[in-house]
Amino acid sequence: MTRILHVLDHSLPLHSGYTFRTRAILTAQKAMGLDVRGITGLRHSADGPRVEEVDGLTFHRTPGNAEGPAGLKEWREIGALADAIVALAEEWRPDILHAHSPALDGLAAVRAGKKLGIPVVYEIRAFWEDAAVGNLTSTEGSLKYRLTRQLENMAVSGADHVMTICEGLKSDLVSRGVLPDKIGIMPNGVDLTMFGEPAPRDDALADALGLGSGPVIGFIGSFYDYEGLDDLIAAMPMLIERHPDARLLMVGGGPMADELKAQAEASPVADAICFTGRVPHSEVERYYALTDIMTYPRKKSRLTDLVTPLKPLEAMAQMKLVAASDVGGHRELITHGETGVLFAPDDPANCANALADLLDARGEWDGYRERGRAHVRDNHDWHRNAQRYQVVYQSLLGDPGNSQRSNAA
Repeated sequence: MTRILHVLDHSLPLHSGYTFRTRAILTAQKAMGLDVRGITGLRHSADGPRVEEVDGLTFHRTPGNAEGPAGLKEWREIGALADAIVALAEEWRPDILHAHSPALDGLAAVRAGKKLGIPVVYEIRAFWEDAAVGNLTSTEGSLKYRLTRQLENMAVSGADHVMTICEGLKSDLVSRGVLPDKIGIMPNGVDLTMFGEPAPRDDALADALGLGSGPVIGFIGSFYDYEGLDDLIAAMPMLIERHPDARLLMVGGGPMADELKAQAEASPVADAICFTGRVPHSEVERYYALTDIMTYPRKKSRLTDLVTPLKPLEAMAQMKLVAASDVGGHRELITHGETGVLFAPDDPANCANALADLLDARGEWDGYRERGRAHVRDNHDWHRNAQRYQVVYQSLLGDPGNSQRSNAA
């Protein structure tokens, strides 16, 4: 049985889009007959044992901590994770190291892979220098930005094969000089076995939140600046002009939460905007069930043009209507007028009109829902798409040079 060791920034039991994608990958690979484990670096912040089983998956932790000035600290993190990979490999003997961004994980896997003589796959879920700009913790072109980008280039260069989650990231790597044949795509996906019939609307919860009986526009996720939620709040007065009984449901939290709440409180339609705060993951379907349209008004930036989000796919799997800004990452997931609607980014008026038009087109809702669910089933089902990894693994293990390296390990 082929053994794959996934090298990770953090994992379950922490909850994030990153850990849910990891869970979906490992679960699908187990179902395919692969023997999989994960190992996390020093940035996994949850307390727990050195070896932890969560949801039937095994994760190993890297001990210790890294100190020092910026640059040296990260290099020490890479070294600690590489040493932990080598130590685990002496016991468990993986056939392939499959590292997932950020670049610190990729570089640790490359270092360990060379020492062990086994191939390395490096998977990029986002360029972390662009994510830092989107999170307002860095600026494009800064020293930190350029250093992070250089680490990414080093990880890509050292890996035997690279995976990205979308065409936007692949195209950017090709523009940097990476050979297209070295790059595969594993799109964001949904584990459809987790989605049966959509949950029924909980009228008691709707009443408790003051949503009334009119249409509900929803956002469920993290409140980052690049999500454009300020534009969504700014769109509400214009939407209310056409649909006075419409409501906005905001589920989640994050760095922009306080600013967004203040903006909503100052809105002339403040009573139509509801914030729930963060809710347990097990409760999320109850909140999806309250919504008619899930809205993703991401601002236009390198991050949103290059990276495809997961949330619109989850909404389609939940049989929800989807409206999203017309940025590159959304265009890879949503076909305007077929599986959802797209509106101009950074434009509250256009957002409001798109939402109002969709509310007016109630007779078309079932078609949107059915086409959206079919799109996820045909193109973004983890249990189907995980076969793409198998092709990459077999090509690496089938190469005579890599086979000798694997046997030597």
